[in-house]
Amino acid sequence: MIAFLLSFLFLGTAEAARIKDVASVYGSRDNMLFGYGLVTGLRRTGDTIRNEATLRSLAKRLQGLGLTLTPDQIRSRNVAAVMVTATIPSSARPGQKFDILVSSVGDAASLSGGVLQLTPLQGTDGKSYAIAQGPLVIGGISAEQNFNVVQKNSPNTGRVPLGALVEKENASRLEFVGTEQLDFLLHKEDFTTAQRMATAINAVLKEEIAIAVDATAVAVRVPVNYQEDIIELVAIIENIDIKVDMSAKVVVNERTGTVVMGGNVRISPVAVAHGGLSLQVKRTNEVVQVDPLNIAQPQVVENTEVQVEEDEGKLTMIGGVTVGQLVEALNDLGVKPRELIQILLAIKESGALQAELEVL
Repeated sequence: MIAFLLSFLFLGTAEAARIKDVASVYGSRDNMLFGYGLVTGLRRTGDTIRNEATLRSLAKRLQGLGLTLTPDQIRSRNVAAVMVTATIPSSARPGQKFDILVSSVGDAASLSGGVLQLTPLQGTDGKSYAIAQGPLVIGGISAEQNFNVVQKNSPNTGRVPLGALVEKENASRLEFVGTEQLDFLLHKEDFTTAQRMATAINAVLKEEIAIAVDATAVAVRVPVNYQEDIIELVAIIENIDIKVDMSAKVVVNERTGTVVMGGNVRISPVAVAHGGLSLQVKRTNEVVQVDPLNIAQPQVVENTEVQVEEDEGKLTMIGGVTVGQLVEALNDLGVKPRELIQILLAIKESGALQAELEVL
């Protein structure tokens, strides 16, 4: 039985989504911040005396508070040196708060129970945009007794909810006042989706103001009646539903035995031999006259039949089928995840898998 198989099968080649879920306004972007700080209050789980950088940092911090000590005079294991990372929102203004992540850079055993001391957070330009401080929330635990260690998740990383306070506006904050054109960037480039997005915007606003520039961008001219309220225009556009086109793709992870695929992935006629498995998948088309007394054109009905048995033979496929049908048949035979992945790789190598195959 396949241990872990995710198969996303869609009714068509596209699914509806809001524009805000697949695109964002160009220029409105978050920025990464980072800083170096100290976590105190640890229960002898901090950095050891071998970490000279931690001792020097603590000595310098105490010196700034009026207490002069040398690193040789510090023997505490209740302190750990950490890196603090965060993402400042694009619209952040002084006084707003956001979450931060804290991770150990020394040999601390655990950050559980620690408190992050005041730490400036700077951008890639070297300027400080926020300050961080507060008690850590740790998602992992670690216990050691007589060289026996029990650990769950990682006790050397944590977060401080709303632990950062904005001191300076985001340098990348977008100013909408006086803007005559808005550019929406797709999170995943696709010509078809970009064209559908432009068409949908024009249909909703009843004006030819949007045009697909390329596979990643849609330019929207700001109408005169929205010049004074561009935010309303952005809100309207963000909530427009569009059909997102999906390319045929199969993603496999041999380490975990995970297979993720789309329902529009198909396999051309191909024959595969794998161990003692025998599989035959065939598709037949049947012409059906809906009403004998009606002169309307007859309809073609597709019938797919899958027969499996385990013996010494060859795997035969006649006619194009979907990957879902192949996986279902192999799953009934108890094919293991790694065997399934190897079969898909072999089919792709033969040129019969009409999809992009990505191996993680």
